[in-house]
Amino acid sequence: MSLHRLTQIVMGVPNVEQTSAYYADFGLTPTNDASGSTAEELQAATRTFSTADGGEQLRIVHSPRRRLVELGVGADDPDDLDRVAASLTQLGIPVHRTPDSVTAVDPGTEVLVRVSISPRVSQAPTPTGPYNGPGTTPRLHERAPGILRANPVRPRKLGHVVLGSTDQETSQRFFQEGIGLKVSDTVKGLAAFMRCSTDHHNVLVQQAPVAFLHHTSWQVDDVDEIGRGATAMLEADPDRHTWGLGRHYIGSNFFWYLKDPAGNFSEYYSDLDCIVDDALWKPGVFEGAKSLYAWGPPPPPSFLHPEDLAALMTGAHTPAQ
Repeated sequence: MSLHRLTQIVMGVPNVEQTSAYYADFGLTPTNDASGSTAEELQAATRTFSTADGGEQLRIVHSPRRRLVELGVGADDPDDLDRVAASLTQLGIPVHRTPDSVTAVDPGTEVLVRVSISPRVSQAPTPTGPYNGPGTTPRLHERAPGILRANPVRPRKLGHVVLGSTDQETSQRFFQEGIGLKVSDTVKGLAAFMRCSTDHHNVLVQQAPVAFLHHTSWQVDDVDEIGRGATAMLEADPDRHTWGLGRHYIGSNFFWYLKDPAGNFSEYYSDLDCIVDDALWKPGVFEGAKSLYAWGPPPPPSFLHPEDLAALMTGAHTPAQ
């Protein structure tokens, strides 16, 4: 696949300072220094964060309402950009082409998508076992490594984003036929899981009454890191909890969702399905609860229908505290 990863997202929020503090607690590393700024400057400033493997992958900027402003997709060479520009033009989408990028706005999600020539992510494997099980005990006379970890959890990379679209079919065409993402699975009449890498999905577009950012998802090493990260976040503020621990059916990943001060959900995930050979993967069509999770607590109503959705629709959004 000539497209190979999500490079960066730009998240717009009304409360930049509080939201930035949340993502620092979440484990992302701040890459710009706002010390010495006034309260007004802090609120209006752009804050940037990196992951362990993906580099600078999050920018937080001021916006009257919470939203995803920009989504970056990595490509290998100029030929990839030419293909994307031509495909979007065929769909009637206005395109801006530079020597190293193509940008266009998806009408359904209102997100600016930037496809740019970017290096591929290289990830060194982290030992996450050994795990004992019935009939196999590779770990003898020692405690599990997962309970001995002391360092704060730090996400390895940005995995995917989930976007509400006022026209899901148009958004799916934009990402699939225009940008070049591939469909891994769909939820009948509602959503499409699409990938620009070997991950099961990098972009999920679902039908919604208003264009909005539902959640961002960040890869960690294993389920122990999910638990450790969520536990630390909830020790700091129990109201951050949204949904977890559980395991999704589509994508197969372990998950735990939390909520940032602007109202966006953020997910720790591990063990996502991987698709290297397209011919060996058969996309499924799902419906009902099976599409949400294989096990875990049921999703709360606020996850399915965010509490500020009506305010987002009317433009009267007030960030959650």
